[in-house]
Amino acid sequence: MKETQVDPQIVEGFKQFDTTSVSDALDRLGIVGGLLGIKPVVEGVSFCGSAFTVHYVPCGAVKGTVGDFLDDVKPGQVVVIDNGGRTYCTVWGDLMTISASQRGIAGTVIDGVCRDVPGIRKQGYPIYTKGCYMVTGKDRVYCDSVNVPVAISGVQVKPGDIVLGDDTGVLVVPAERAEEVYRVAKEIAEKEAVIEEEVRKGTSLREARSKMNYHSLQTRPSNT
Repeated sequence: MKETQVDPQIVEGFKQFDTTSVSDALDRLGIVGGLLGIKPVVEGVSFCGSAFTVHYVPCGAVKGTVGDFLDDVKPGQVVVIDNGGRTYCTVWGDLMTISASQRGIAGTVIDGVCRDVPGIRKQGYPIYTKGCYMVTGKDRVYCDSVNVPVAISGVQVKPGDIVLGDDTGVLVVPAERAEEVYRVAKEIAEKEAVIEEEVRKGTSLREARSKMNYHSLQTRPSNT
C-alpha cells in the first residue's frame, strides 16, 4: 500500500500535544482514533511518529518469522503491530527493544502483548500494549505482511498515519486528516492553557470555562 505522506512540520507539531487535546480534536471532527486498552509498559515516556504497520497471523503448516521486519523501519517511525489482540504469545521482547532504540524508532504499539519487561524498562523505550506475557510467539504466530492497513482495538491504522501516545494512552490520526486535526488540537490546547491559568489565579472553574467557551471545544458542529 502506498503510504500517505504527512508534512514533517505537522508531525513535529503533534509532538507538542498530549493525547487528550488530540482526542478532543478527533471528537470535534467526528473521527474515531482512541485505541482502547493499549497502555504504556514504561510510564513517563511519550512518542509520536508515522505508522509502520505490521500484521500477524497464527502459524499453520508455515512457520514464518516474528521480528525481522524491524530492519526496514525508518528512524522516527512508530511500529504498529496487529496481533489480533492475542495474549497467549508475545511478538516483542528485549532484543527488538534494543534494536529499535539504536535505530531511532519512535515507539511501538501492539494489539497484543510483549515480554522482557525489565529489559524494556531499562532501555526506557516507549512501548504500549495490552499486557505482558513471557511465552514466545515463535511457531505460534508469524508476520505475513507489512505496511498494509491493520486494526488496533478495532480502529484502522494505515501506513503513514500519525500515532501518538503518553501515559493516558494511544491514538491514531488518519494521515489524510492530519493537518485539520492539528489545527483543531492546537486551538483546544491553547484555550485549555488559558483556562488553567485563570483557575490558578483564583477564577472559578465555571467562569474560566465559560470565558473560553469550553463546553463547545470537543463538540462536533451541527450541520443544521
